[in-house]
Amino acid sequence: MTDVSVNGTVRPPKLATRPGPVSLAKKPPAAGAETLAPVVPLHPDAPAAAPAAVGPRRARRVLKAGRALRKAVTSERARTAGRLAVRHSLYVAGGARVVARRAWSARTAARYERMTAAAEAAGLHELAKEWEERGRAWRAARHQRRMDLLTAPQKIARSAVAGAATGAGVLLALGAALAWSTGEWSDLLTPTIGLIEAIRWTAMVIGVVWGPATTAAPWLAVAGLWAVGRHAQTAPTWAMPAAQRAAGDDAGAPITPSIVVTALRDLGIATLRTAIKRMGDNGAQMLSPIVIAGCGVEVDVTLPSGVSTDEVQKRRKKLAENLSRHEHEVFITIPPAARTVRLWIADSGALDEPIGPSPLVTDPDTGADYKTGRAPWGQDLRGDAAAISLFQRHFLITGLSNQGKTASLRAVALWLALDPSVEFRIADLKGVGDWGMFDGLATVLIEGPTDEHVIEATEMVEGLVAEMERRLLAPRGSTFPPLVGIVDEAQVAFMCPAVGKDKRPYGGTKATSRYFNAVRKIHNQGRAVSVTLWQGTQDPTNDNLPKLVREGAHIRASLVLGTESQARMALGDKAVDGGAAPHLLRQGLDKGTVVVAGDGIKVPAGQSSITVRTHYVDDAAANEIAERAKALRTEVTTRTSTAGTAPENDPLEDIAGVLGDSPRLRTQEVLQRLAERDSRYREWTFSELSAVLDAAGAPTYKSDGRVVVSRDRVRTALENRRDNASDNDSE
Repeated sequence: MTDVSVNGTVRPPKLATRPGPVSLAKKPPAAGAETLAPVVPLHPDAPAAAPAAVGPRRARRVLKAGRALRKAVTSERARTAGRLAVRHSLYVAGGARVVARRAWSARTAARYERMTAAAEAAGLHELAKEWEERGRAWRAARHQRRMDLLTAPQKIARSAVAGAATGAGVLLALGAALAWSTGEWSDLLTPTIGLIEAIRWTAMVIGVVWGPATTAAPWLAVAGLWAVGRHAQTAPTWAMPAAQRAAGDDAGAPITPSIVVTALRDLGIATLRTAIKRMGDNGAQMLSPIVIAGCGVEVDVTLPSGVSTDEVQKRRKKLAENLSRHEHEVFITIPPAARTVRLWIADSGALDEPIGPSPLVTDPDTGADYKTGRAPWGQDLRGDAAAISLFQRHFLITGLSNQGKTASLRAVALWLALDPSVEFRIADLKGVGDWGMFDGLATVLIEGPTDEHVIEATEMVEGLVAEMERRLLAPRGSTFPPLVGIVDEAQVAFMCPAVGKDKRPYGGTKATSRYFNAVRKIHNQGRAVSVTLWQGTQDPTNDNLPKLVREGAHIRASLVLGTESQARMALGDKAVDGGAAPHLLRQGLDKGTVVVAGDGIKVPAGQSSITVRTHYVDDAAANEIAERAKALRTEVTTRTSTAGTAPENDPLEDIAGVLGDSPRLRTQEVLQRLAERDSRYREWTFSELSAVLDAAGAPTYKSDGRVVVSRDRVRTALENRRDNASDNDSE
């Protein structure tokens, strides 16, 4: 009987049960028995029974376990462990591949075929023939070795028989000699028995070692493959340690033809990219052989039709990045061939390494010859020595401040000073002592930045003009010693506002400027009578380096500059259009690196400039070289600058001044006040102070256990000195 619930659903009837044990196992229905149908709601809107849902506690446990698993898999420790496993596994696989490739290259002619194909792709047909001939010779030798293997067993058998017979005879001869010496004929077989015993022991040792050796051999082979793969870096970059992944781009890969072609293809020049895709050799025909050039490599690239060299030059930075180099490590120049650019690609980081010291420092026997010699200035990018000839050449060097301009110019002058026939007249308009070692070498040495110093420098250059004109008027055939004028920081002279008594300005860029006019006269005619002018200037503009002046120099050098327009001012349009780029040097990092154009230095064929990393000669070494130069010539009296010279100081007056109204002061305090009063007293010691006071009759004394200076004694000494001076005047 069924029951009806309140909502109208039918309840199944209650089945009668009998007491007894309850079984949890479900019994299959008996054959022919009817099974109960699922309960269907009588009311059409009533919901059906839903399946039982998973408990919320169990769901939370599953979700928590999933999150923990995800965190464990994606953690940095798990990634590091994964990279470690992948890296060392690929080292083994890559090592096996490298060994297999080496074995294949050694056993086949693949290497010769590969080199022949590369030479043909580069258009080097003679080299291709040479490699083809080498491959033919290698195949012939391999065929002969294989033919020799056919007769090898017979030769080995004959050799074995002959060796055994010879060995037996030698052993018997030794045994006979032993038996003869001992008188025991049993010793006749002693050498033979000894050999047999040695063979037995050898077999025993091999038997002991054989098991462990066979067990360890596979592991040793795996370790060897791992070492080969690790050396060849066969694992991908992402599997490397973090430090190597971070430094991977900076390390710089070796330059290969495929890398160069890929870098050119990805420059963003559509015509170049399309042309490379259409080439059957994927662009290899554009490249000359890549040759080692100093601390880098050099390659010429013949561009396809429709691509200009200027387009590649403008993309220097992108090309360097495509080659995994920094911008300053790639130089683009234009060789004589049409539609060709020459790439010099430095080894990564090589240009940041310092070059060696100057030969002037390392070789005390170095000499100089103005007419035939060359100054050892530094090294070019290939690592070759860069020497410069100064014979009858005007010299201009420029660059930004604090980039090594004075040091580069001074190094050349120090070399030339070793020729005793050369006379120097120097004006240093910075005035910080950079040229102080030429005191006793130069006949004129002006040091200072003021207008008075510019006036003296202008008069010095005008003196060069006067000497030049005197020589020009001398009888034909007259010879004259070299006369070199040097003006460092020449921009100070051009920018000087001082005006002379004749109303002519000393500075400026007009023909009325005394300095400008004197420089132009020397540039026009000076070299004919060995009167030359060297100038160093910084941050060139049309105002501080006029066009006529900069174009009058035979040698034009530039350190790092700020803009391309400044580079054109320093070196000229031809040099910059040919690839000279001092404005792309790194300020502060490429100190002493100069781009040189013009005459006097050997420039590679087809190029208009050369980049030189100059030797740095510090002040101590410069003083030593100057002393060597002074020893080579007669004593030179140097006329120094009188502008702004401080009057001679009176130490006793200065001591009285620092004492003031104090009746006495400790000597240490007096020395301190003197140093603050005048820099010339900074090196004074107690002994020098005591010597001045003792000579004046105002010696120091002790007060409360401390050595002091008395104000009254110093004033009395001054009054006595004045009285003595007035008495001498009256007489």
